[in-house]
Amino acid sequence: MSRSKQRRWGAITAVALAATAGAVAVNTAGAEEVTSDADAAQAKVDNPYEGAQVYVNPIWAANAAAEPGGSAIANEPTGVWLDQISAIEGNDSPTTGSYGLADHLDEAVAQGADLIQVVIYNLPGRDCAALASNGELAADEIGRYKSEYIDEIVAIQADPAYADLRIVNVIEIDSLPNLITNVSPRETATEQCDTMKANGNYVDGVSYAVAELGALPNTYNYIDAGHHGWIGWGDDNPEYDNFRASAALFGSLIGQNGMTADHVTGFISNTANYSVLEEPYWEVDQNVGGQPLNQNPDLPWVDWNDYNNEKDFTEALRTELIANGFNSNIGMLIDTSRNGWGGDVRPTGPSSSTDPVTFVDESRIDQRIQKGNWCNQAGAGLGERPQASPEAWIDAYVWIKPPGESDGASEEIPNDEGKGFDEMCDPDYQGNPRNGNNPSGARDDMPISGHWSSEQFQELLENAYPPVN
Repeated sequence: MSRSKQRRWGAITAVALAATAGAVAVNTAGAEEVTSDADAAQAKVDNPYEGAQVYVNPIWAANAAAEPGGSAIANEPTGVWLDQISAIEGNDSPTTGSYGLADHLDEAVAQGADLIQVVIYNLPGRDCAALASNGELAADEIGRYKSEYIDEIVAIQADPAYADLRIVNVIEIDSLPNLITNVSPRETATEQCDTMKANGNYVDGVSYAVAELGALPNTYNYIDAGHHGWIGWGDDNPEYDNFRASAALFGSLIGQNGMTADHVTGFISNTANYSVLEEPYWEVDQNVGGQPLNQNPDLPWVDWNDYNNEKDFTEALRTELIANGFNSNIGMLIDTSRNGWGGDVRPTGPSSSTDPVTFVDESRIDQRIQKGNWCNQAGAGLGERPQASPEAWIDAYVWIKPPGESDGASEEIPNDEGKGFDEMCDPDYQGNPRNGNNPSGARDDMPISGHWSSEQFQELLENAYPPVN
């Protein structure tokens, strides 16, 4: 359904209306009131989340409010995912619902929101190391990506009707880091990632999207930067260096397709993932059993990683990104939608064991089997609620992944969304080199990616940390 067919001025259910009334103020305590003057709105601010009321997607809000206990969080802002070309106009899919981009923007205006979060997610050869969220565009369809996808989004976001809205674009999750970690000659390489590195269409597509969207006066681009359990390794040996190599790859985009550092507001980590904000009971370089934990070859959870949480990782990555050409005022976002890991098994203090493996396993908040596990993780919980400026280098905690929406099907399910079956979503799968050949840790009986799971939502609610009142 297009905007021309129906402008959704308040056309949502009574439940969703109750959930979204007045949008949601994200950590606005003490913040200056945001003016509605169009000229002021077009002057970009350093942190778009500061003082902003962030758009609540009424489709997700209605799903959440329909769940037992869900009304407690149904007014939280979540990302609007544009995961197909048809989603721009609205395709009535279970993933994105009947709203197109203009419908969401109209609804944001009607809510009185100051900011809306849009996920740009349709690269050619999308998610080259996974199958659950593969996209509609083939590896070589960069022309369609630019003309039928990005250009159409830019045209809608440029509408003067939305001049007062700050539009945050989260740019192509799970893309660029794959060109570092999942390409030959590494053991973790996939044929599709080798293809995308060779044809350059990830770099071409991301730089084009950032340049075109960033040229608008009221947009704010945050490029996806993986998470600490993916690119947290820094090493002088290129075969093992993910951290510095990823920052250098991001920096290499500057100058391509007219992209400048000014087009980038910041970067986002942990998008649609489960890595914890911080581990309060152990340090990654802590000495246990006579050896630092991150220098112990027998400690698979750490595995020589320089970080064990997203706070430390994003602070260090921001410094590295600035060193690679990005502006000194860039900010970081962290997706906290599913990284709370509360519940009965959450530790309340450090382990007393002197065995490094036992110490870490009994002390860690993150309860995954392995940090490479990304699909519908059993036992997960909601994390910190969305809020602005929780740390000096963090623009906001955000819920870009709407809680309750699947990462991928537990078994093969035919669909017309281009989404394949990934064994990492099968709870019986015993792993591959990308997750250290460990069990997947996935939930059973899950639908294809983006589709609603009441069971998962209830578990996230039950295991929320901080707990949901």
